[in-house]
Amino acid sequence: MQIGSIQLLDFRNYRTLEYTPSQRLNFLIGPNAQGKTNLLEAIGFLLTGRSFRTPRIVELLHWDTGSASVSGEARRADGSRSIRRMIRKFDNGVAKASGEPCDWARVIAFGWQDLEIVNGVPAARRNFIDGFAGRLYPGHIPGLVRYRQVLARRNLVLQHGEGDVDERLAPWDEQLAMLGSELIARRRKAAAMLQTELGRVFASLSGTRHKIEVRYCTTLGEATEPADLLAALTRMRRAELRRGATLVGPHRDDLAIELDAADVRAFGSRGQQRLIALALRLAEVLPVTEAVGTSPVLLLDDALSELDAEVRGNVLREIQGAEQVFLTSPEPLPGAEGARWSVRGGAVEEVRQA
Repeated sequence: MQIGSIQLLDFRNYRTLEYTPSQRLNFLIGPNAQGKTNLLEAIGFLLTGRSFRTPRIVELLHWDTGSASVSGEARRADGSRSIRRMIRKFDNGVAKASGEPCDWARVIAFGWQDLEIVNGVPAARRNFIDGFAGRLYPGHIPGLVRYRQVLARRNLVLQHGEGDVDERLAPWDEQLAMLGSELIARRRKAAAMLQTELGRVFASLSGTRHKIEVRYCTTLGEATEPADLLAALTRMRRAELRRGATLVGPHRDDLAIELDAADVRAFGSRGQQRLIALALRLAEVLPVTEAVGTSPVLLLDDALSELDAEVRGNVLREIQGAEQVFLTSPEPLPGAEGARWSVRGGAVEEVRQA
């Protein structure tokens, strides 16, 4: 799929913008703090209704406005669709977004924060695999939301702990075991799909034969059934009552990421970690395309920084195979094939090559 055009009104530092990108590779070039990342964010917001940078919708508004809009056209082989998203800030300072979803629109975004997938806390890796699984399976994110709701209610029972705790926990245990086992199953499938493509992508980007592996690690080991999670909850009951928290389940799981059998969190250089984070994002493209039937739009924010010249060239060759890509850079990229756009002060102008 592709973005045919996009129009912004009072979004971040853009008062107004009408932008018609190339159908393939687009380089957004300019100094920092001019609006390159904001434009990527607007494209992602148009297609998904969410920001890949922040959960706070109010931050998407121009600083002195109470509303904003993003509209545009999404295209795929069998036709196109007009999309419009609105943001409104209420008197209490909270902003809400509205707009019709586009079921086949998918976005894969890479930014500096993705380093946390490799070297951050387990929650960053859980968020990554959940985002990927959500692009593959429409029911994953709603299931995750419901699991978190049940988990919060169960934790409240554990924290108060009076009366017949076993009886009060029973209905929450059953729901947690069912929802949790479904989450784990989808995450495992997603991790297996990622692993299949990750080896090829990392070799292509790095130009090496290092063996890279991503593996889903659950507190349940190899167990897969709701009864297994239910039994684990029962075994941990005493410890959970002391802690006032649920100690087993997908909210405690992690992804192992290894390079030549070594944990990249401990042994990978910063350059390796950044390249692995980028490879993880690019490894999503083929599984998402096969699952949805349309290719995702790639939003790559300063993806080439901290990479040497040879690896930069490898990255550019890899993304040439994607359908539509937006790549930001603070400086020109000589020799790279694609449309060039200068981004300065909330204005976007095409740079004609001689």
